[in-house]
Amino acid sequence: MTSPSSIILLTAVLSTMWISPLQALNPKGHGPAAAKTQLEALQTPEGLEVQLFASEPMVVNPTNLDIDANGRVWVTEGANYRLWQPWGKLRPKGDRIVILEDTDQDGEADKSTLFYQGNDVNAALGICVLGNRVIVACSPNLLIFTDTDGDDKADKKEVLFTGIDGVDHDHGVHAAIFGPDGKLYFNFGNNGSHIFHANGSPVTDPQGQQVIGKGKPYRQGMVFRCNLDGSQFQVVGHNFRNNYEVAIDSFGTLWQSDNDDDGNSGVRINYVMEYGNYGYRDELTGGGWQEQRANMEDAIAMRHWHANDPGVVPNLLQTGAGSPTGITVYEGTLLPEIFHNQIIHCDAGPRVVRAYITKADGAGYSATIKDILTSEDTWFRPSDVGVAPDGSLMIADWNDAGVGGHHMADQKLSTLSGRIYRVTVAENRQYHNVPVKLESAKHCVEALKSPNLATRQLAWTHLHAMQSKAEPELISLWQSHEPRQRARALHLLARIKDKPQHYLIEAHSDPDPNIRALALRIARSLQSDITGMVQKLVKDVSPLVRRECAIALRYSQSPEAPKLWSTLAKQHDGEDRWYLEALGIGAHGNEESYFRTWLSEIGSEWNTPAGRDIVWRSRSRAAPALLVKIIKDPQTTAAGQKRYFRALDFIEGPEKDAALLQLLNL
Repeated sequence: MTSPSSIILLTAVLSTMWISPLQALNPKGHGPAAAKTQLEALQTPEGLEVQLFASEPMVVNPTNLDIDANGRVWVTEGANYRLWQPWGKLRPKGDRIVILEDTDQDGEADKSTLFYQGNDVNAALGICVLGNRVIVACSPNLLIFTDTDGDDKADKKEVLFTGIDGVDHDHGVHAAIFGPDGKLYFNFGNNGSHIFHANGSPVTDPQGQQVIGKGKPYRQGMVFRCNLDGSQFQVVGHNFRNNYEVAIDSFGTLWQSDNDDDGNSGVRINYVMEYGNYGYRDELTGGGWQEQRANMEDAIAMRHWHANDPGVVPNLLQTGAGSPTGITVYEGTLLPEIFHNQIIHCDAGPRVVRAYITKADGAGYSATIKDILTSEDTWFRPSDVGVAPDGSLMIADWNDAGVGGHHMADQKLSTLSGRIYRVTVAENRQYHNVPVKLESAKHCVEALKSPNLATRQLAWTHLHAMQSKAEPELISLWQSHEPRQRARALHLLARIKDKPQHYLIEAHSDPDPNIRALALRIARSLQSDITGMVQKLVKDVSPLVRRECAIALRYSQSPEAPKLWSTLAKQHDGEDRWYLEALGIGAHGNEESYFRTWLSEIGSEWNTPAGRDIVWRSRSRAAPALLVKIIKDPQTTAAGQKRYFRALDFIEGPEKDAALLQLLNL
């Protein structure tokens, strides 16, 4: 017999993916004229307007985009989407990577260049332009194409990583992005499963553990960080379902969306706290969210992410039903001020491009939604968004009656469509892009200020190569007033040979908590004196900074670490779940010494709302006895008892067994 939950799921899938014969072709037609007709259905808030930058036949089924330093839009296409479906392979030679260019600066592309075509990029889900190198994400590979002679053609192909599952699937490997620390960030969804180096050897983390999504310790979708050559590989966060793309701001803060199991209205936006578990599957068993457990959440949208479990980082925002796709951080000034420094995100399901207006909230963040681009046209399916050098947005539209999910309505190559839209302000209708200059440190610092990531990458690379020769210009930027520009300067100043400590000492005394937190992140990246810096910041007024202190103590071998962690734990207010999870993440590998030090210092005063929180989150063998006391306390509610019973599930050993025996008669 079919369960009610199965019926709900089936109904949701059918309503999203089933296409009637009448919908098989776009009712507004095909080609540039039809694209301009559809443009009229797009809506923007006051102060913004949308232009049609490109359409078929220039581009079809755009899956992902990036914008280079010259303002050209690079697009991966998905004509060969789901080769196992009845329509099969529509392009025998394979899918394309095209470069779209507006040569006369009127806001519309008038030139299309084929950079690469092949069956190794069929429906590729990510593209990242790094100068003359282009990183393309297409399971099973993360590929690097190099244009060695500057003719806009791929001359060399290399495999950076391979063995990633999710071939011909939306839950495989997704786009890479260049971080402000000079590293590469990317992710894969829960079908990615595992990852290997180009030579076939398994990728391992700094602790020597193989990166595989089956537990022990990682599960499901993951976020990664590594050097551009693939070395120093780290898992930054895990246990997502389909974290479609990752975005990073100038402070090094990571943001993602994640798709729920279809039909459960649980799409979420995440701040990716380093080393965090995000709860798609049960941490202990790998079981799905439907499986019974103590203290299950009332709402399915929260139950979906194991939100009540200790060890699960909270969600920034839940946005209901949808099919979330590309994401970026807008660090420009062209658009209205409300969008400055905010997350911009596409959701192809409800046909919307949104901004998430985010602000600090304790050790984490809170956010509200502001729409940027919407449409009632059922063929508008935004798949990605990027920031051009002039500060305008470029948005890819898959343009289909379906939203992926193994189906598409338009199943003939001759009628495939695709759109690139440009969102700008009225006074910037012309698409002016001044060629980037990199001849001097001064020019490079100007390029480093760009809202466009590809421009910043070129500037970062040149400035880093200059080392001390770039220092005077970087100091000028560091001493400016714009926090994110200062952050970009600090990333580079701290990487000048023999200078890291000088600038990190300056930074950890900075009045801006984001800069102080960044100093800790950079110190960890450079493997500098973490303990000394944490000692100076352990009582910082900002919970955001103390959050970074806690995370920095993970795996610490310093004899000072237990006392530092205890000092941080004693500042927990009993309400800030972000801060509590940071404490738990920081204690990993040192649970016994950290927890017992806190307990010895706090003594009998552990039994407060804040202290109970820390006991609930702890994995120490000393915690079960305290959990028994809390559960047996007459003032503990029935709901509270469930919460603390669940905490026992995450602890192993005879102490837990003894605790359960004490609770048998409860």
